[in-house]
This record gives sequence, structure tokens and C-alpha cells, in this order.
Amino acid sequence: MNAVTYGPFPGGWPRSFAADFSQMAAAGFNAIRLYEIPPAILLDAAAEHGLKVFGGLEWGQSADFFQRPGLYSAAAVSLVNGLKETADHPALAGVYIGNEIPADLARWMGPLKVRRVLEDLIALGKELAPGLLFAYANYPSTEYLEPENADFTAFNIYLENEPEFRGYLKRLHHIAGDRPLVISEFGVDSRRNGLERQAEILRWASQAALDLETAGMTIYAWSDRWWVGTEVLDWDFGLTDRAGNAKPALLNLKFQISDFKSNFHFFSVIVCTRNGRDRIGTCLRAIRDMDDGGFETIVVDDGSTDGSADFVEKNFPWTRLVRLDPCGLSNARNNGAAVAKGEVLAFTDDDCEPDREWIARLRRTFQEGRFVAAGGPNLPPKPKTWEEAVVCAAPGAPSHVMLDDDEAEHLPGCNLAVTRAAFDTVGGFDPQFHTAGDDVDFCWRLRDAGFRLGFVPGAFVWHWRRPSISKFLGQQLGYGRAERLLLAKHPARFSKRGDARWHGFIYGGGPVRVMSDSIIYHGPMGDAGYQAITNRMPPLRGLAENFDSLQSRFALRAVKFLQPRIRAWARNRTIFLRPESPRKAQVPGQAEEFAIHSPEGEDRDHFLGILLRQGWNAAGETDAWDVEKAGTRVLMATERGRGIGNRTLVRVWGSDPARIARILGAQDLAHWPCSMGSRRESWQSI
Repeated sequence: MNAVTYGPFPGGWPRSFAADFSQMAAAGFNAIRLYEIPPAILLDAAAEHGLKVFGGLEWGQSADFFQRPGLYSAAAVSLVNGLKETADHPALAGVYIGNEIPADLARWMGPLKVRRVLEDLIALGKELAPGLLFAYANYPSTEYLEPENADFTAFNIYLENEPEFRGYLKRLHHIAGDRPLVISEFGVDSRRNGLERQAEILRWASQAALDLETAGMTIYAWSDRWWVGTEVLDWDFGLTDRAGNAKPALLNLKFQISDFKSNFHFFSVIVCTRNGRDRIGTCLRAIRDMDDGGFETIVVDDGSTDGSADFVEKNFPWTRLVRLDPCGLSNARNNGAAVAKGEVLAFTDDDCEPDREWIARLRRTFQEGRFVAAGGPNLPPKPKTWEEAVVCAAPGAPSHVMLDDDEAEHLPGCNLAVTRAAFDTVGGFDPQFHTAGDDVDFCWRLRDAGFRLGFVPGAFVWHWRRPSISKFLGQQLGYGRAERLLLAKHPARFSKRGDARWHGFIYGGGPVRVMSDSIIYHGPMGDAGYQAITNRMPPLRGLAENFDSLQSRFALRAVKFLQPRIRAWARNRTIFLRPESPRKAQVPGQAEEFAIHSPEGEDRDHFLGILLRQGWNAAGETDAWDVEKAGTRVLMATERGRGIGNRTLVRVWGSDPARIARILGAQDLAHWPCSMGSRRESWQSI
């Protein structure tokens, strides 16, 4: 998706959209992003020019919408009314239900509660318009607000340094989990940077978005004309100037994937199967349809008794078939490698369907030369039954483990490619692993030999999970037995209780988001530009919406209880699990609140500056307050609205709020003092 933001403009929408939309289409754009629900006349014009439209829900998200519940109610009404008129229009592709809730307000209200409000709006939108896509336009300071039920992950990013921009996109792929990643805003102010620099930055940013496998890039903005309660005259982010003339940035835009055909690597795709007649056909058809060429396909039949080998030989004569007596998965993979002709060996399983660009994406990584092994996500297809939905959302699925944003500690064997040279150096897979654990051992030995493993977000395979809960739990029993072998071979990589000691972070497929046990690193006084999060458990996928029922939720809770205990029993004959570490409370008890109105636009930075100059100390990265002094702690957040005036919210622990108000020089106070009431839980639990 190549998109550009459009509006809001001084004076409202233009009388005709034809000139702008024609120019957009000619430049290669195929979508536009708005900041309100579009009128039918705009959607009609977009359809005429082949443009898809992503609307935006405009509401009071930059204020404390728990203290003012009418703001959320108005948002829901606006969404209902807007979609009632336009949901079925062929040009409307989706809706952003919010845009950049300020980090200080998210912290003030409670990040978990804020995330759940966003999810409620998305759920409402999907109920009203199941054919549309819904997302929240996030930004780096609130990575933790990713809604679990969004259709894609969207981030507004303003990084004008190419290496930093590319590095952050790699990080966002992990924040997104299984979901597509869309850059929902990226722009450059030509007034401060100059026209040529704006053009150059937008050129490499658009190229990076393609190279790094995002699902879409949205350039901010179409025009220098911009309205936020008043016309913005001190910046020029547009691709066209205020008179509608194209800038060099628009004329020089190119949407083209970089050519990585030089130093061509030949691949051997190796699929091992045992009694997989019912599933291997789908796998091989997906491999046959892959783009880019330059590979052979080897099927290793590990002593099947269901006619798998004959089925492959008859229906897929273009594959190279290796027939073996039963010998186990590792032996089968080694036998496939022994006959392979490729410089790179790419392993997948018979219950997987590689994406069309699987080899093409992997090839680009090997051509860069930093990694000897690489792989990408393994994604579950949409479940067909409630039991499949439970299995997809359960812990224990094959997962990648990341040391940083692009180097892996472990890659699952269903999506693992390795150079022939590195494979031979470590001696291939260990034959003692018959059904599982082979990939873990293999990756550890690669790293012990000094090799590096890379992660490629766009090189994914669809991986069917077990079709029933009983078969899934049986698989977990097998994983536990494999872990017993790993424990014996690599004792230093396990704790005394038998838990694997990973140096990296395990990704479970769900978006990285705030949970009830999360620790958020807000930075001193909550001002960190990039606010990381630590969760006790890997982020898992949620239940598929069409199977979200009381039965499936109960079954999922039971599976989450049983899964780690089954593996622990098979691994070391115990069901004892590591207890949760107690968390130190971050909030010191009862608080009082008041608000300061500033017609001149003074915000929390101004008021915090007053306290800092009087000897107050900045709080730590994970504290729930901004500053402290002599047992008194203060948290602030500023509500934003149209126009200049601001309203800064102040929360005080351990002192008379009137004294703090006098220190701040506050004249115009509101809601002071006030009781926290039921809202106390929203900030006390995070």
C-alpha cells in the first residue's frame, strides 16, 4: 500500500477532488489516509481514481476520557453514525480508531485501561462493518498500547536518519507479532529541511519501507495546507505547496523494490514427511507457486505407511523424492541435505505452506552476508473449528527467539534456511532428536561455532497447528521429551528446575502490548521517546473472533494451565513451575488530584520545570510519578485540544494539593480536590 495523508484543510474539503486524486494516482499512490470518517462524495471520487481510503475517528483522545466518559460515548456514536453511511462503499478500506494518544496521558489514565478502550472501539467497528480493516495509529512513545484485536499494526514514525529508520522498522515487526506492519505517517518539513532534502528523505524512506517488508507506507502529507483548529503556517510537510504545485518530493517518488539478483544463491527446499499424505500436497503446491525461481525441491519420506511417497511421486514428479526406512526427523533432514545441490538448504514441514516470496525474501538476506542461517515467522492459518482456535492461542507453539531486532538465538525448523558450509561445519542435525528439539540443538550449535542467525519478517510460512486439543497436548508431551534430551546434552543452558535459559526474547505471535503484569520503562519523568516494556510471559495470539465463546475461553484457560505442566513432567518428572516473582508496588497509596487551566498553553513541561528548579528530583524509569521531594510525589499530564489553551492534570501523593498548587503558581484550578474513586485501580495496577 502506497498511501498519503489528506486533510483536514482550512475551509474544509475542496469543491472537487479530481485534480488531487488524479495527481496522486499518477505518482503511484493507491490509498489515502484521512483523519475523519469520509463523506460519500470523497469516496466516490477516490473510487473513480482507483484509490482506497482509510478513514479516521476524530474524538477527544487527547484528554482524560475516564474522567470525562462523554468523550468515549461521543466517539462510539461518531463511529456508528459514520459507518452507517459509508461502511459498504467499495472505496473505503478501513478506519483508524485513534491517533497518538499522548504518552503522559496514557500513563496518567493507566496504559492497560487505555489499551482496552481502543480494543472496545475496534470491536465496535468490526461489529458494524466486518468487511473493513481497523487499527490504531500508534507512535514510539506508547509502543505498549498496541490493541490485541487490530487487523494490522500502524505506527507514525518521524526518523530522518536512514539507518535509525531501518533499524526501528525491524523492531516494529516484532511489536506487530503476526500482523502486517503499516507506517501510518512519515513526513519531512521542507521549510526547515529544504525541498531537495525533503525529496531525498522521502525517497529513501519509501524504499526502506519496501525493502523491510512493511505492508504499507503513508506519507504525511499531501498538501502544506493543514488545519488543527487553526491553520498551521509554520511548517510545510506537504508533497504540494499551498498553491497546489508539486514539490520535488512528489516528482521524485518511486515505489520499487530493490534488486537483489546479483550473487544469485541456488536453494534446496527440503520437506520431510511421515504419514503426511493428507497434508503434503498443499505444501508442495505452495512451493511450486513460489516466485523468484532458483531452487529445487526435495521430499524425504521417513518410512510412511500411508502411501505418502507414492502420492508425491505420482502427483509432483518435479520434486526429488528420497525414500527412507523410519529413522526420525533429524536423520531425514540430514538425508535430504546429503542429496541437495543448493548453496542454501531451506527446511520446512509437510504441514506448512510457504509464502510466494519465501525464497525471494530469504535470498536477499543471504546476499547481505551477515548471517549463515535465516528464517521468518510461522503463522497459523485461520482456524476452522473452535478447538483449532484454542490451539492457535495457546502457549507452546514453535517460536523464534530474538537477541535483538534482527539477530535470532533460535529459529523453528519449519522455517529455517542455512548455508551448506555452515550446515557441514556443525555436522547437520543430531540424529537422537526424532520428532522435536532438533532445531533448538542445531541453532545452539551454530551459535557455539561462532555463526549468526538472522530473522526475516517477510519470509513466512503458514503452519497448520494440531487440529484438536488432545493432539496439541500430545505434541507438548513430545516437546517435553525432546527437552529432556536437550537438558542432557546442554545442561548449562537450563536452570536447576529444567527451564531453558534463553538470552533473547521469545515471541509468541501476538502483538507486544501492555498486560496486567507489565513493567513499562517510561524514562525519567515519563519523557522517554521510546518506552520499552517487559512482560512476564511472551505475547500470545488472541482467540479468533469468530470462535470467541464461553466454551473456547474456558478451554483456553485449561490448556494454558496444562501445557507447561505436561512439558515439565515429560522433561524432568515434575509439575513444579517457577513461582511468579513478587512485584514491588509502584504507587504509594492514596492520592489527590487537581487540574490547572492555562489559556497561554503552558503544559506539564512548564510546571515540572518549576518543581525541578526548586530542588525536586526526577523519578526513575519505571516509577508512577514524575518528581519527588521530602516524601511528596507528583505526576502530571497535559490534555491537548484545538487551539492554544491547555489543561494540565496534577496527581499528588503525601502532601496537601493546595501547597503544590501554590508552588506551581496555579490561578485557574478545576476538579480540586477530587476523589479517585473507581479510577484508582486504573493507575494503581500498572
